[in-house]
Amino acid sequence: MNFHEFSEITPVKIEALKARITRLSIDLRLIEEQFVRGSGKGGQKINKTSNAVLLKYPPLGLIVRCQRERKRSLNRFIALRELVDEIEVRVSPETSRRLKKIQKIRKKKAGQARKRRAKAD
Repeated sequence: MNFHEFSEITPVKIEALKARITRLSIDLRLIEEQFVRGSGKGGQKINKTSNAVLLKYPPLGLIVRCQRERKRSLNRFIALRELVDEIEVRVSPETSRRLKKIQKIRKKKAGQARKRRAKAD
């Protein structure tokens, strides 16, 4: 996986992700990457382009799918970050509590945003 393809992401975030990957000793060559068709809101553009990212990490049997943004490169970065989060939860028990709290907050914020959008419509 090439990090130079993440042009829209700030270098600070990329370096932080690289540091986590090296700290957890994740072999990027083992990560299988697929681009699949998107679904949901967004109309023809979302349904025609393969901008959703599917990452598989066979050593732990993890699969992460991401289609949060319209751009493939952003989805690749977000999916990789989520995959590293999942690996860290499985491998490192001391940080898993902290990551579980962060994931809970992310889910809560996503639910609140969904409710706000539904209320605005």
